[in-house]
Amino acid sequence: MKKVLGIELGSTRIKAVLIDENAAVIASGSHEWENKLENGYWTYSLDDVWTGLQDAYANLCKDLGAPIERLDSIGISAMMHGYLAFDKDDNLLVPFRTWRNTTTAQAAQELTSALNFNMPQRWSGSHFYQAVLNGESHVKDVTFLTTLAGYVHWMLTGEKVLGIGDAAGMVPIKGNDYDLDRIKIYNSLLKKHGVDKDLYKLLPKAVLAGGDAGTLTEKGAKLLDKTGTLKAGCPLCPPEGDAGTGMVATNAVRVKTGNVSAGTSAFAMVVLEKPLSKVNESIDIVATPSGADVAMVHANNFTSEINAWTNLFEEVIALAGATMNKGKLFDALYEISAKSDFDIGGLVGYNFLSGEPIVGMESGIPLVARKPGGKLTLANFMQMQLYSALGAMSVGMEILNEENVQINDICGHGGFFKTPFIGANAMSAALGAPITTMKTAGEGGAWGVAVLALYRIFNEKALEDFLDTLFASAEKETVVASKEEKEKFASFMKAYKAGLAVEKKATESL
Repeated sequence: MKKVLGIELGSTRIKAVLIDENAAVIASGSHEWENKLENGYWTYSLDDVWTGLQDAYANLCKDLGAPIERLDSIGISAMMHGYLAFDKDDNLLVPFRTWRNTTTAQAAQELTSALNFNMPQRWSGSHFYQAVLNGESHVKDVTFLTTLAGYVHWMLTGEKVLGIGDAAGMVPIKGNDYDLDRIKIYNSLLKKHGVDKDLYKLLPKAVLAGGDAGTLTEKGAKLLDKTGTLKAGCPLCPPEGDAGTGMVATNAVRVKTGNVSAGTSAFAMVVLEKPLSKVNESIDIVATPSGADVAMVHANNFTSEINAWTNLFEEVIALAGATMNKGKLFDALYEISAKSDFDIGGLVGYNFLSGEPIVGMESGIPLVARKPGGKLTLANFMQMQLYSALGAMSVGMEILNEENVQINDICGHGGFFKTPFIGANAMSAALGAPITTMKTAGEGGAWGVAVLALYRIFNEKALEDFLDTLFASAEKETVVASKEEKEKFASFMKAYKAGLAVEKKATESL
């Protein structure tokens, strides 16, 4: 039996999944962690990266019931984008700046205009150029830029590589590599600011799914397994971002297929049949792990506010001298939303813990408002929370509809879909399309990158065909929102859009 390991460093959890040659889960382990706002930047310390990875791996071995001496393949995934800059001696120059930061507005705007390509604030290229615009002293010492997945992979293998999908979240790509024409333009902008560097030489090598991305070194094995049991030598697949692993986990890498990954942040992705007609700052153009163009609608904020309110309700339960399993509490709160009124009690809310560029918010503050005549019930409140989580994504999907982008299938995965029907139904109403979830939906990107690691050793056919074979017998459930549910969501969105001015004022005032 094959033993293939997938690890994903998500926003709130590091998860490790062990699968066999049929992609069945053998064991899993996880570690909770949180980003911190330090000196104006959302960040994680690299020490916490390794503490978390080791704990997740140890918990996986505990779940397996035995230590692991040899693995057949490993895949590393992580939240995309962000800024990890190193000098010639491999020293980190500034603390890791995550995708969540919205501090690069000037850079993103200038790059989007110069490159004629949407460069979102969270992309690595935007972070580096903003550091140049800021005149940050570390810029002169930068010799290597990478993502979190690329960093972990580098430490495990010694190889400075990146999966093409994650690379497409640093700077634009073209074909099987970075877009050299746009990098020349980028370099000319750097020179105007007195920075004589070639961006191409600072980036990891881009590698397609199934390609050679190095092997686990002895140093890497010890970094991952504190017991020293794990042996070096197994291959690693190209490290990918959570967008790419989401596509794989939902079998959405073919043209006209789409998927929605919904957790702390959320993104809807559609594999494009043809390029979009124009540049739009609300739509990112990224890539599948095999290099096909993908339109991404990304929302910085999704379930964090739902999680915060659930924690509050847990405290209320404790006041009554009772306890409730957190998973069951989530299910109960999701399910009560089905009893909400059509006007959901006149409630509107914004889940913006950080900025949300897709709706023009440079910074965020969670906000709940209620019309005096509405009913403040738990059902209405939870329906509002679910709908507000979907608000920004819905705005982005309206743009794809205007472009007449065709979508045959949308598959959902992530924590939002763990409660049967409820999350999928709300998502279907928001996107105006059927939502299919699979039994593996809750496993998310860790399972997705494990599948990519499996593909690294069984890569005789195209990734699309490999996945079709793998998913042939997968358990699926498709939800189509009713006409009433769609009208209910559309009514909420009118209030949501109208209230954005209030949210903006709140961020400025509070």
